[in-house]
Amino acid sequence: MSIVASQLPKDNDAQGCAYVDGSFIPLAEARIPMLDRGFVRSDATYDVTHLWKGRFFRLDDHIERFYASMAGLRMEIDESPAELRNLILQAARHSGLEDAYVQMTCTRGVPPAGSRDPRMCKNQLSLFVQPFVWIARPEQQETGLKMVVAKTPRIPSEAVDQRIKNFNWLDLTRGIFEAYDQGADVAVHPSIHGGLTEGAGFNFFCMKGRTLSTSADGIFEGMTRRTVMELAPSHHLTLEVGRVTAEQLQDADEVFLTSTAGGVMPVSEVNGRQIGSGRPGPVTLSLRKAYWELHSNPEYTTALTEAGA
Repeated sequence: MSIVASQLPKDNDAQGCAYVDGSFIPLAEARIPMLDRGFVRSDATYDVTHLWKGRFFRLDDHIERFYASMAGLRMEIDESPAELRNLILQAARHSGLEDAYVQMTCTRGVPPAGSRDPRMCKNQLSLFVQPFVWIARPEQQETGLKMVVAKTPRIPSEAVDQRIKNFNWLDLTRGIFEAYDQGADVAVHPSIHGGLTEGAGFNFFCMKGRTLSTSADGIFEGMTRRTVMELAPSHHLTLEVGRVTAEQLQDADEVFLTSTAGGVMPVSEVNGRQIGSGRPGPVTLSLRKAYWELHSNPEYTTALTEAGA
């Protein structure tokens, strides 16, 4: 796939780069059609990876999951995984960014005039690269986040399969406001079936003794969550994946969030109750350190200078 040089944004464009309708353009100029069902019906899926110090973290895993999500929504794009990988690398290079948040999106597309039939749409690929996005910036992580258990339940997976990354965020947005109204930073949502699920863009873990617990149902199975689960044995932690309750969360020795937008992020307070010492715990800090160390490991990362793009 060839791109005309004049279509590319200038190097070191701090605002980022987008790929829309077959062209690379400055992110600030990127648009999708008003009638695309991705806009008017939230009929879309996406995935987010990040670039850190010039290396993508688990890029191929993110691309594989993106194609699985499209298949789950009966979508497909013309680009192969290898071609998409090439486009992502090109976009990142032309953005001039070393640390970036990178999103690939597939929208259902625009139906023929007068039609509501999603089968009649041409599915559309777009992607963008922007400066790194943090749920909790490094300075916030030094003291830990304040979290609340939202009253708003997470949309059940029986209605919207949360294993497929989606734009159905109104429940999560209500949770964000619930947190802010209570002087907290983030909110985790209960399930209608009992237990807790996830928050806006993050999974969570809690630890009691040497047992690390995380929710299993009603969640998007995040890549950072997967990485922490892979790191658990080397930290001599027993991993439990299942139902986690609000009481279990508040009684934990340590609590932390996981997200592509920030990595492993300590929580110091839940529903106004101090967790542990009220500071980031030693296991959380050890896992956070191990997670970021993987960002220089060639088995987990892809360099922007990789040939072929």
